Amino acid sequence: MGFRPFICRLAARHGIHGEVKNMNNGVVVNTDCDRSTLDRFTGEIPRLAPPASRIKSIDVTGKEFPGFNGFRIVTGSRSDSQVTEISPDIAVCDECLAEMATDGFRIDYPFINCTNCGPRFSIITGMPYDRPATTMKEFKMCSRCRSEYDNILDRRFHAQPTACNNCGPRYLLKNSGKIFTGVADIVGEISVLIGSGKVVALKGIGGYHLMCDALSEEAVEGLRGRKHRDAKPFAVMFRDLNAVRDYCFVDRLEERELVSWRRPIVLLRCKRHLAAGVSNGLGTTGAMLPYMPFHHLLFRELKTPAVVLTSGNLSDEPIIIDDAEAEERLMSVADSFVSHNRRIHNRTDDSVVRIIGGNTAIIRRSRGYVPHPVDLGFNVDGILALGAGQKNTFCIGKGFQAFPGQYIGDLDNAATCDFYTESIDRFTGLFNFSPALIACDLHPDYFSSRYASILEKKYNIPLVRVQHHHAHIASCMAEHGLDERVAGVCLDGTGFGTDGHTWGAEFLVADRKEFLRFGHFDYVPMPGGDKAVAEPWRMALSYLYMYFGDTLNYRDIEPFSKISGNEFMLVMEMIRKKINTPLTCGAGRLFDAVSALTGICPEAGFDSEAPMRLESAIKCCTEKHYPYRVNGSVSFGDMFEAILNDIMVRNASVSLISAKFHNTMAQVILDMSERIREEHSVDVVVLTGGVFQNKYLLERASEKLRKANFRVYTSNQVPANDGGISLGQMAVASKLSGLCA
Repeated sequence: MGFRPFICRLAARHGIHGEVKNMNNGVVVNTDCDRSTLDRFTGEIPRLAPPASRIKSIDVTGKEFPGFNGFRIVTGSRSDSQVTEISPDIAVCDECLAEMATDGFRIDYPFINCTNCGPRFSIITGMPYDRPATTMKEFKMCSRCRSEYDNILDRRFHAQPTACNNCGPRYLLKNSGKIFTGVADIVGEISVLIGSGKVVALKGIGGYHLMCDALSEEAVEGLRGRKHRDAKPFAVMFRDLNAVRDYCFVDRLEERELVSWRRPIVLLRCKRHLAAGVSNGLGTTGAMLPYMPFHHLLFRELKTPAVVLTSGNLSDEPIIIDDAEAEERLMSVADSFVSHNRRIHNRTDDSVVRIIGGNTAIIRRSRGYVPHPVDLGFNVDGILALGAGQKNTFCIGKGFQAFPGQYIGDLDNAATCDFYTESIDRFTGLFNFSPALIACDLHPDYFSSRYASILEKKYNIPLVRVQHHHAHIASCMAEHGLDERVAGVCLDGTGFGTDGHTWGAEFLVADRKEFLRFGHFDYVPMPGGDKAVAEPWRMALSYLYMYFGDTLNYRDIEPFSKISGNEFMLVMEMIRKKINTPLTCGAGRLFDAVSALTGICPEAGFDSEAPMRLESAIKCCTEKHYPYRVNGSVSFGDMFEAILNDIMVRNASVSLISAKFHNTMAQVILDMSERIREEHSVDVVVLTGGVFQNKYLLERASEKLRKANFRVYTSNQVPANDGGISLGQMAVASKLSGLCA
């Protein structure tokens, strides 16, 4: 993040002679200046440091040094077992953007960067962070770039990716047998292609993206069809912040995230319609701003203010980083390919965030965040946590810091599993990490759990298996520095329970070491197992039959009337005879059932579509909620009776039904938290799990709890979904192992 060059320039300003170097335990400055000068120097470091830097502490020790002549950067060492933090990839800065129009040998240079911006994690191959340990080692600097690189007063002093039009990487476009090499020609050709409804594969910082006009119905639907992505929303890159404001509602906090150096995708409420196929009626748009120099050059020529920018992959596979693989794998998807000759070493997807309750909630943690650590209040040194099966991330522990890896995805195909093991290997090498303890999910069939067993034998080290929802709670506790008993409310889709059933609506009394299962939602059969996730109407039928048996005329109820008679009877028989109907209490399945019953989403095209559409349906404001009962478990028979009455008798709007259902969930959370407080004297509530990415629910539940004098904590630094599981596994393993005793 340009910290050493910053130190050099600051030292020059104060007339300090000495040296600065990267060590694995931090940045070290050696100087022979007097104490008053040193105090002024160190006082300015936190105030003037680069925006992407993280300063934990400034420690001053006395030591005799020979007289220094000038100030220099020296090559560090990886002898220490501790870690120098590695910068994530940083969006191009305003100074570099201005130079693209004024600097003679960097005019329209599509890789322009300086010490304050540009690629970092995606190009690094080893430590310490110097040019030979990056993929830029393949490009020899010209004399002018070298003079800037060596000039302590220059903004590109020791900027490792620095180059120019004479010596740097180059873009290349292939289209129908034609090859374009000049930047102006490439940008012009892309503009023509996008304007004519074509799909372009574009190599970025962390991998390839697929791009098309976000205002063209034909282009968006064409991309969906080619990528076999029928329903899942697309992310959109807008020309600038004004364009975002034209199409989305944006508040101050959302703007702050959009323009930050991390440049994540930010989930925003739709104001004006892009192509219908972009968000598919969900009412939100995943918006981002240009973060590469090439993006800015491109928007100069594009006629459209917004393009779809989605991961360059086939559905459910990792984002592609190799040029040959992109052309082979995406030839049926993209009409043309835009590549460049700078290798991507570490692939990273775009990160996704949402502002909920005035806080930034990370949905997907990758580019711009990784490999920044999460600072902890306890020792996790030597712990490798392997995450869960969906939305996977892993995590390594060094001292009192956890380093979550980049977003991996669902470990349900060979390519993603290969990406997972490769990334673990690269992280452990990059951070000079040797595992002393493995932590994984309790589920025996996750690929991550099986891999844990392999590593256990390979390294001959202990293995700790952590219950899924306990890990969720511990993850949130860890990032907030909580070391006490809490009321842990974890709502998600699925997690292996200690009773062998699928959990997912858990009210736990927990600390980082152990938990008591205080309560949960009713168990309900899942007809067809995972098939019920893809077809939420099955869960609606299962809930209704559990509570009302054969007393209802199910074929008169809308979602079931549209199901073929044979399929309906087959599922009904499965439920009645308990054939292939594993039990679940998952909150995700309850949301599925209500979404299907209201006709919002009887069949799902992607993970969590039904709950997302149920939240999106809320257009009204009401404080009403449905009845429910607590008798050992939380039972929703009364709620479903009232919902049926709203649908079939009162003809209530789906907006009202959805709002009342969400209010019911918030009321249940308050009710169960108060019961825990009464029995266990706990007034701290942790809200986590993928369901709490629901903005309406999390804000309502948090408000109710705070009014009832609870201290409320939510997941922010890592995702509430399974992307945060590995941090929780690490926190539990640390406590169980005695590292933080």
